[in-house]
Amino acid sequence: MKIREIMTNQVETVSPDTSLKEAARMMRDADIGFLPVGENNRLVGTLTDRDIAIRAVADGKDPNNAKVRDAMTSGTEYVFDDQDTSEAAQLMSDKQVRRLPVLNRDKRLVGVVAIGDLATKTRDDDVVGQTVENVSQPGKGKP
Repeated sequence: MKIREIMTNQVETVSPDTSLKEAARMMRDADIGFLPVGENNRLVGTLTDRDIAIRAVADGKDPNNAKVRDAMTSGTEYVFDDQDTSEAAQLMSDKQVRRLPVLNRDKRLVGVVAIGDLATKTRDDDVVGQTVENVSQPGKGKP
Protein backbone atom coordinates (compact mmCIF):
# COMPACT_ATOMS: atom_id res chain seq x y z
CA MET A 1 0.00 0.00 0.00
CA LYS A 2 1.31 3.47 -0.89
CA ILE A 3 1.55 6.30 1.61
CA ARG A 4 -0.68 8.53 -0.54
CA GLU A 5 -3.50 6.01 0.07
CA ILE A 6 -3.47 6.46 3.84
CA MET A 7 -2.05 9.95 4.51
CA THR A 8 -3.97 12.98 5.68
CA ASN A 9 -4.21 15.42 2.79
CA GLN A 10 -5.44 18.50 4.66
CA VAL A 11 -2.29 19.80 6.33
CA GLU A 12 -1.89 22.87 8.49
CA THR A 13 1.54 24.48 8.12
CA VAL A 14 3.25 27.21 10.07
CA SER A 15 6.02 29.69 9.27
CA PRO A 16 9.23 29.71 11.33
CA ASP A 17 8.47 33.36 12.16
CA THR A 18 5.06 32.63 13.71
CA SER A 19 4.85 33.12 17.46
CA LEU A 20 4.70 29.97 19.55
CA LYS A 21 1.44 31.24 21.03
CA GLU A 22 -0.13 31.42 17.57
CA ALA A 23 1.24 27.98 16.65
CA ALA A 24 -0.22 26.54 19.86
CA ARG A 25 -3.54 28.20 19.06
CA MET A 26 -3.47 26.64 15.58
CA MET A 27 -2.84 23.21 17.12
CA ARG A 28 -5.67 23.68 19.59
CA ASP A 29 -8.15 24.86 16.97
CA ALA A 30 -7.30 22.00 14.58
CA ASP A 31 -7.06 19.44 17.43
CA ILE A 32 -3.55 18.40 16.39
CA GLY A 33 -0.17 18.22 18.10
CA PHE A 34 2.06 18.47 15.04
CA LEU A 35 2.69 21.16 12.45
CA PRO A 36 5.04 21.02 9.47
CA VAL A 37 7.10 24.21 9.29
CA GLY A 38 7.37 25.76 5.84
CA GLU A 39 9.39 28.61 4.42
CA ASN A 40 9.58 29.71 0.78
CA ASN A 41 7.24 26.87 -0.15
CA ARG A 42 9.61 24.23 1.30
CA LEU A 43 9.53 22.03 4.37
CA VAL A 44 12.16 23.29 6.84
CA GLY A 45 11.14 21.45 10.00
CA THR A 46 8.36 20.30 12.27
CA LEU A 47 6.83 21.58 15.49
CA THR A 48 5.02 19.51 18.08
CA ASP A 49 3.11 20.49 21.17
CA ARG A 50 5.89 18.77 23.11
CA ASP A 51 8.51 20.95 21.37
CA ILE A 52 6.66 24.05 22.59
CA ALA A 53 6.49 22.74 26.15
CA ILE A 54 10.02 21.29 26.43
CA ARG A 55 12.15 23.53 24.19
CA ALA A 56 10.45 26.81 24.90
CA VAL A 57 8.19 27.10 27.92
CA ALA A 58 10.30 24.86 30.18
CA ASP A 59 13.35 26.97 29.28
CA GLY A 60 11.55 30.18 30.22
CA LYS A 61 10.81 31.48 26.73
CA ASP A 62 7.74 33.68 26.43
CA PRO A 63 5.35 32.06 23.91
CA ASN A 64 4.05 35.53 22.99
CA ASN A 65 7.49 36.56 21.73
CA ALA A 66 9.35 33.31 20.97
CA LYS A 67 9.07 32.09 17.41
CA VAL A 68 8.44 28.67 15.93
CA ARG A 69 12.09 28.56 14.82
CA ASP A 70 13.08 28.70 18.51
CA ALA A 71 11.43 25.36 19.27
CA MET A 72 11.06 23.48 15.98
CA THR A 73 12.96 20.40 14.90
CA SER A 74 15.07 21.20 11.84
CA GLY A 75 16.27 18.65 9.33
CA THR A 76 13.16 16.63 9.83
CA GLU A 77 12.54 13.15 8.47
CA TYR A 78 9.94 12.74 5.74
CA VAL A 79 8.60 10.22 3.26
CA PHE A 80 7.45 10.49 -0.33
CA ASP A 81 3.82 9.88 -1.23
CA ASP A 82 4.74 7.06 -3.63
CA GLN A 83 6.69 5.05 -1.03
CA ASP A 84 5.30 1.92 0.55
CA THR A 85 3.66 2.22 3.96
CA SER A 86 6.14 -0.32 5.34
CA GLU A 87 8.92 2.19 4.62
CA ALA A 88 7.11 4.84 6.67
CA ALA A 89 6.67 2.31 9.49
CA GLN A 90 10.38 1.48 9.39
CA LEU A 91 11.40 5.15 9.45
CA MET A 92 9.04 5.84 12.34
CA SER A 93 10.56 2.90 14.23
CA ASP A 94 14.13 3.91 13.49
CA LYS A 95 13.66 7.59 14.38
CA GLN A 96 11.04 7.09 17.12
CA VAL A 97 8.52 9.48 15.61
CA ARG A 98 4.76 9.13 15.41
CA ARG A 99 4.16 11.42 12.44
CA LEU A 100 5.98 12.14 9.20
CA PRO A 101 5.49 14.88 6.64
CA VAL A 102 4.71 13.49 3.19
CA LEU A 103 6.29 15.10 0.13
CA ASN A 104 5.79 14.56 -3.57
CA ARG A 105 8.83 13.99 -5.77
CA ASP A 106 9.08 17.77 -6.33
CA LYS A 107 9.64 17.95 -2.55
CA ARG A 108 6.37 19.82 -1.97
CA LEU A 109 4.38 19.01 1.15
CA VAL A 110 1.27 17.03 0.22
CA GLY A 111 0.27 15.42 3.50
CA VAL A 112 1.13 13.87 6.84
CA VAL A 113 1.18 10.21 7.76
CA ALA A 114 0.74 9.21 11.40
CA ILE A 115 1.19 5.97 13.24
CA GLY A 116 -2.60 5.98 13.64
CA ASP A 117 -2.99 6.00 9.85
CA LEU A 118 -0.84 2.88 9.66
CA ALA A 119 -2.88 1.25 12.41
CA THR A 120 -6.31 1.97 10.99
CA LYS A 121 -5.72 1.79 7.25
CA THR A 122 -3.03 -0.79 6.45
CA ARG A 123 -4.47 -3.78 8.30
CA ASP A 124 -0.93 -5.04 8.91
CA ASP A 125 -1.09 -5.69 12.64
CA ASP A 126 2.44 -7.10 12.84
CA VAL A 127 4.10 -4.05 11.27
CA VAL A 128 1.94 -1.62 13.25
CA GLY A 129 2.52 -3.44 16.54
CA GLN A 130 6.28 -3.50 16.03
CA THR A 131 6.31 0.16 15.00
CA VAL A 132 4.36 1.24 18.08
CA GLU A 133 6.65 -0.82 20.30
CA ASN A 134 9.80 0.65 18.74
CA VAL A 135 8.53 4.25 18.80
CA SER A 136 7.62 3.88 22.46
CA GLN A 137 10.99 2.57 23.67
CA PRO A 138 12.91 5.17 25.67
CA GLY A 139 16.43 5.99 24.56
CA LYS A 140 16.07 4.77 20.98
CA GLY A 141 16.01 7.02 17.94
CA LYS A 142 16.18 10.75 18.75
CA PRO A 143 19.28 12.04 20.51
